Amino acid sequence: MKMKSKKLLTLLLFVNAIWLANGKDFVNHVNTLQGTNSRFELTRGNTYPTLAMPRGMNFWTPQTGINRDGWIYQHFKDSIRGFRQTHQCSSWTNDYAAFSLMPVSGKLVVNQYDRALRFNHANEVAKPHYYKVTFDNRITTEMSPTERGVYFRFTFPKADNAYVVLDANNGGSMVRIYPEEQKIVGYCRNANHSVPKGFTNYFVVKFNKPFMAHGVWRNAAGDVTPGSKEAFGDYVGSYIQFTPGETVEAKVISSFISIEQAELSFSKELEGLQTLEQAKTNAQNAWNEQLGKVEVEGGTDEEVATFYSCFFRSMLFPRKFYELDANNNPIYYSPYDGQLHEGYMYTDNGFWDTFRAQFPLNALLHPQMHGRYVKSLIDAYDQSGWLPSWSFPGHSCGMVGNHAASLLADAWVKGIRTFDPEKALAAMYHEATNKGPHGPSNGRDGWREYFQLGYVPYPEYGESVAKTLEFCYDDFCAMQLAKLTGNRYYETIFGRQIFNYKQVYDTETRFMRGRKKDGSWVGNFDPTEWGGPYTEGSAWHYHWSVFHDVQGLINLMDGDRNFVAKLDSVFSVPNTFKVGTYGRVIHEMTEMAMINMGQYAHGNQPIQHMIYLYNYAGAPWKTQYWAREVMNKLYSSGPDGYPGDEDQGQTSSWYVISAMGLYSVCPGTDQYVIGSPLFPKMTIHLENGKTLILEAAGNSLENRYIQSASLNGKSFTRTWLTYKELTEGGIIRFKMGSKPNRAWGVASSDRPYSVSTKLK
Repeated sequence: MKMKSKKLLTLLLFVNAIWLANGKDFVNHVNTLQGTNSRFELTRGNTYPTLAMPRGMNFWTPQTGINRDGWIYQHFKDSIRGFRQTHQCSSWTNDYAAFSLMPVSGKLVVNQYDRALRFNHANEVAKPHYYKVTFDNRITTEMSPTERGVYFRFTFPKADNAYVVLDANNGGSMVRIYPEEQKIVGYCRNANHSVPKGFTNYFVVKFNKPFMAHGVWRNAAGDVTPGSKEAFGDYVGSYIQFTPGETVEAKVISSFISIEQAELSFSKELEGLQTLEQAKTNAQNAWNEQLGKVEVEGGTDEEVATFYSCFFRSMLFPRKFYELDANNNPIYYSPYDGQLHEGYMYTDNGFWDTFRAQFPLNALLHPQMHGRYVKSLIDAYDQSGWLPSWSFPGHSCGMVGNHAASLLADAWVKGIRTFDPEKALAAMYHEATNKGPHGPSNGRDGWREYFQLGYVPYPEYGESVAKTLEFCYDDFCAMQLAKLTGNRYYETIFGRQIFNYKQVYDTETRFMRGRKKDGSWVGNFDPTEWGGPYTEGSAWHYHWSVFHDVQGLINLMDGDRNFVAKLDSVFSVPNTFKVGTYGRVIHEMTEMAMINMGQYAHGNQPIQHMIYLYNYAGAPWKTQYWAREVMNKLYSSGPDGYPGDEDQGQTSSWYVISAMGLYSVCPGTDQYVIGSPLFPKMTIHLENGKTLILEAAGNSLENRYIQSASLNGKSFTRTWLTYKELTEGGIIRFKMGSKPNRAWGVASSDRPYSVSTKLK
């Protein structure tokens, strides 16, 4: 075994040396502190320094916040109370299956307040594959991840007592110490309402040094029982004492199935690792392989760092929720029915955010994973009777819309056909004609009235305009899947609703407005007022949510000139707001005011596609201007890296795909709309073995305008490319300039897809 381990380490170091020799250590460009300077009142990403393998089942992070609080790590804080296993994808949803380890020296303290240690960011290294911090008291913690575990190294000061404290968190926990095996096992059950009864996370911790002493502790105060080996209760933990000045390594793993499965995963992922450096190299290679799918050339150091930091975050969620059995077959505990199943399962994603950019990016760069993921949506439906919309890890059902329909239709349109379309259509129909027991996106709030009236009425249903527009788009997606699979029955049913957006468009104010059940408009209209008929926004933001029929919206507004003027006015009107039904200033309002781009609120999802709509109205140079403006002004690689919540990869994916000069305005079609590429050259290594090269001659922040374009030597003027064209590889060449070319991309035939146009 030792000889095999040495050979494996030699091979890994050789592979790593090749990456470094080629100057392609992509992971070195990533700063996992990006977006961590966030707080309740104003978020700059709402991220934490995530230590993980790509889409790893378990993440790890230093913890500045208190247990069970959504604010795990805030850059402005100066103390860490633990190194925590986390699954959190949003501060607003909090965490599940969390437990932590913390080194302590000198006097034994176990509760999360007393054990916290001060640190300085100058003594911190935060990369996807490696985290290190040296505290003010000279304890150093290092860690590197595996798929389901982590490898720790704690280095203690010479003269002081050395302890490692395990905190299993409240919500139901157990610890059991095996001193002779230098091991702790246990479980934690902390979670939210979305998990089945009996949900448990089982962990195994193995140390490389013998224990001088050990004990357990209970409750928030940390009542210690020295010498005890076991504790059960709502909130328990344990501690281990080592020789003063010791360097201690700990390997940690967990499972949602059993302690036995955790031990099996341990044998696969951690047992063969002899040093932290091996784990670090493995993780570095894994991330370089994924980040290396896109190579950028040119641009500033900051642009490169921002790109790869965002690219990293685009590949964290949805996370793997499956484990491997003794024969390396995938199995999983289902967060939907609480049973053990064979196959792949992924979770932790909110489609209201991520259908827009993250999944179209996944389809392009990670089609195998994406195929497994969309199939898992149907598996979730089989196990629970509902399609996921906001899984965390089961149905948490926040926000609005039934956007699993978007993911399924988009995958099918692009040739990713890993699921039964008939079952998918039946699931979509069930979703569209029922209201589930959970949140607003579990089935449809107001579905009867939506079918009867053509819109969701207000005030009977909050967020009624948002629901109407998003149901309408999802109906289009379902119609697309039905049409492509020859199912005339469902094509007809869903096709009846695809123009329902017209029911909430007011020709007098030229905004989407709340409408009463009797057909009259809700009074006292102010387009800057948030809430009420809208979700986390105002009429300015939801006006553009007609993804599938932008031409139809242009027609409602009496033509291109009015439409373009309205787009322009988003940026030129004051950045003021009224709190509306929220009753207070929420962080999204503050963020819109902060970026100072009028009513453009890039920190939240409803308007993120809006700058690409100029392409539909004969003014693509304005899309090119604003795409580069947003990338340049609103993103960075540092702690203030985002203009709002990062949201499980969506806001990062917006940057990554926009940097390619592309955006998927309407998932459920095969088109990617053209913007303005960020780098002079980008090489995309596709999973099918082909290579797509994007060249932008003369590209710079000043030279942001497309003068001409060609695909494999053939000139084109249309402002979109198909998934097939992109995934077949080749060379796309843009000639860039400092002034708009008002003759490129302006013909009617150059415009992207709209259902009104295609149905003529």
